[in-house]
Amino acid sequence: MSCEPGEGSAVEAVADPSPALATLGHPLPQGERESENAARLHYNGFMFPPSRIVCLTEETVETLYLLGEDARIVGVSGYAVRPPQVRKEKPRVSAFISADVPKILALEPDLVLTFSDLQADIVADLIRANVAVHAFNQRDLAGIFDMIRTLGALVGQPGKADGLARSLFARVDAVRAQAQKLPRRPRVYFEEWDEPMISGIHWVSELVEAAGGIDVFPELSRQKNAKNRIVSPDAVIAARPDIIIGSWCGKKFVPSKVADRPGFGQIPAVATGWLREIKSTIILQPGPAALTDGLDALTKIVGEWVENQARAVLR
Repeated sequence: MSCEPGEGSAVEAVADPSPALATLGHPLPQGERESENAARLHYNGFMFPPSRIVCLTEETVETLYLLGEDARIVGVSGYAVRPPQVRKEKPRVSAFISADVPKILALEPDLVLTFSDLQADIVADLIRANVAVHAFNQRDLAGIFDMIRTLGALVGQPGKADGLARSLFARVDAVRAQAQKLPRRPRVYFEEWDEPMISGIHWVSELVEAAGGIDVFPELSRQKNAKNRIVSPDAVIAARPDIIIGSWCGKKFVPSKVADRPGFGQIPAVATGWLREIKSTIILQPGPAALTDGLDALTKIVGEWVENQARAVLR
């Protein structure tokens, strides 16, 4: 998740073993080869594919479920809500920038999946405890597709992961093609946080464009750290967005709070009442949720704005 400013209130078919392992100068003993029931390789204390995975952000959780590999998950982030059954099936062991390391260690994971520099301290603690960690750092659509394929490889399912990535890519591409038919594209300001005001990260900017909108701060979106995407009220006023979309990590978007900012009354989005919310769980999660429900929410907002403009012309 890209919820960098704060943590909010969220906490409360087996693949064949990789042939590469047998070509590193250490042929696998017969007793360590796959059986009918499992293809996990035990070799010098390591295991492939890992059978006890802890996911400290929600996008890897959802991806593993979509790959049919959810049985490998033994612990998840408190933000994990997709699919819905995850909250009943898996113990929660972390927020976003904090984690219960002893609880994670008690689960005896053979792999922990993390995201971004904001979890660096957690990663360091786990590595000192001799736990294997893979840290993802995707910040754009290409990175999301790479994450899916990498995760698939880590659990011995590269083919299924490639299929999932391709299907999600095709979905985004189809939405983009449909959006190109729109008679007008609204200017969109996406706000990730309110104090300070932080504009949307790059995958959000790309999805806004795919849905038919124009991101008013496209260059800022390429800044990976939230502190580098802080915008001033004057900059937003000057950008004159037709739509303002709020997705405040861990707390509810309050349109009236935005509308009451000094000078914001002259912004077209505020003057015409086009302030909308998209839940951070579906748009600030750099994984399948953003490419499906998040993109659908953006498309719906843009489509409604375009229809409203068409009706206004006919009046």
